[in-house]
Order: sequence, then C-alpha cells, then structure tokens
Amino acid sequence: MKNIKHATAFALSAILLSSALGLGVSAEEQTLSPAADTAVTAVASITPRHGAPVSVTLDGVRILDGEAQIIGSTTYVPLRRFCDAVGWCSIQWNAGTRTATVSTGSLSITARQNALYIVANGRCLYTVDKILNLDGTLWVPIRPLAKAYGMELSWDGDSRTVRLSSTGKVISSGDSFYRSDDVLWLARIIQAEAGGEPFLGKIAVGNVVLNRVASPQYPNTIWGVIFDRKHGTQFSPVSFGTIYNNPSEESIIAAKICLEGYSLSSKALFFMNPRIATTSWIADNRPYLFTIGQHDFYA
Repeated sequence: MKNIKHATAFALSAILLSSALGLGVSAEEQTLSPAADTAVTAVASITPRHGAPVSVTLDGVRILDGEAQIIGSTTYVPLRRFCDAVGWCSIQWNAGTRTATVSTGSLSITARQNALYIVANGRCLYTVDKILNLDGTLWVPIRPLAKAYGMELSWDGDSRTVRLSSTGKVISSGDSFYRSDDVLWLARIIQAEAGGEPFLGKIAVGNVVLNRVASPQYPNTIWGVIFDRKHGTQFSPVSFGTIYNNPSEESIIAAKICLEGYSLSSKALFFMNPRIATTSWIADNRPYLFTIGQHDFYA
C-alpha cells in the first residue's frame, strides 16, 4: 500500500510540476482593436516555435493560420489574434496586476500572468495549464476561450485540427450561473481545510465535497455534506468553528472552478493530512488515489 501510494504520489507530482511550468503575460500588451496599425499586426502574426502547430477552424473556415500550438498536452492560441479572428474586441493590459482584459459588446474576459484560470463574464474557467508569455505574446489554452465565446469544440486527430462551431451565445454571467450559497459554503470549507494548500489542493478538496453531493451515501447539498453528522462530524472545521471564517479570493475561485464541473477525480470522497490526523481509519479502509500538498486523497 505504501509503495503504491508513494509511486502514485510521485507520478502525480511530476505531472503537476510539468503542467505548472510557464512564463507569463507580456507587459507590452496595450489597448488593441482591429484598428491597430499593420506593424503591430505583423509582429503579432509571428509564431514562436515552442510546441507543435495545429490547425483551427471556426464554422468550417480556417483561422489562426499556423499560430495555434500544442504545448505539452494543451492547445494554446495567442489571445489577441484569437479574439480578432472570432470578432471585434479590444484588449487592455494592466501592468500592476499583470492582467489582460478582453472586451466585446457582450463578453468580458480577464487572463492573468501565470494563472490557471480565466474569468469570463464572472465565471471562473480552469485552464489546466498556465497562461504563457511566449516571445512577448500572451497565449491561452483554447478550450476555456471557446467556452467563454459559447463555442462548441471538437478535436480531429487525423488532421490535427481543433474545430470550433458558433452557437450565437457567449457564456452566461456568474450571477446567473452560480448559487451564492453554494459558492459561499464550498469556499468556506475549502478555506478551512486547505487554506494553506496549493491551488490544485484547494480544487481537490472542493471535488471531495461535490463528489459526496453526487453520491447517494451522503446529503445532496453542499451545506448538507459539510454539516453531515450521520457517522459523526465529517469535517473538523465544523467542530472547531473555522468553517465560519471568511474564505480567501483563491478559495472562492477554486470553489467556482469546481462548480463549473472541473474535477481532478470523480472518485475522491475522503482526504486527510497524515501528519496531524488523529485516526488512520481512512488510510486503513479506503483506496488511496493521490497526494497534493499535505493531503492524501482516497476513494
């Protein structure tokens, strides 16, 4: 059990480390629109060769000629060129927060240097790999951008082509998509259990709660799972009172990413910090899945 656990933890750590490597956002990004001069457009069209090129089509028409790339296992596109290719937009760069903001008539997207998510109309969309700065150009994984623009996405492996299809509707707002109580309680338990853990560790704790909500063995609401006492208190922050502390911004973002449906594991139902745990019941009775930070996760 221990050998399997250590090997699995090492493999997961290697994957997470490779996914975490990245640069950032160019501080040279300024307010841009289709009216930008041709010299800027020419510079933006130069594609750095950091990955394997792939094709992208939108409603059957090829866009981003030779500019999309697979880096690692993720397809990236240059943010400014992608937004120009799918319709009018302006882009502003905030050097203080190192954040790019894309604005159209019905859509607002923010993408921050080295972040693992974008925010689209108040929705937090996980990027899986970090937003990159390649040779002075901001590159973002294509899948969350497609979701933000309300596009359907498919992959044609034979032709190495990402196929996008317009739906005519951009992503709905966070105010209409998230239930405020769900965000609050999920962010609170993430903060209380994993406030000092890495971002993926926060998401994993949120996954455990939502996996329990989906399981017939537990209550079917986030609040119900957190305060479940069927077999004793399930989460120690309920006993300690720290469940009522205000969550950090990162915990709120992690909660929203979980509510968007992103999951590191649909099987994880338990987690523990073996260094401070007062019982070994979970480790002795549940199948080990992986380790992130100080927490071991179990099915």
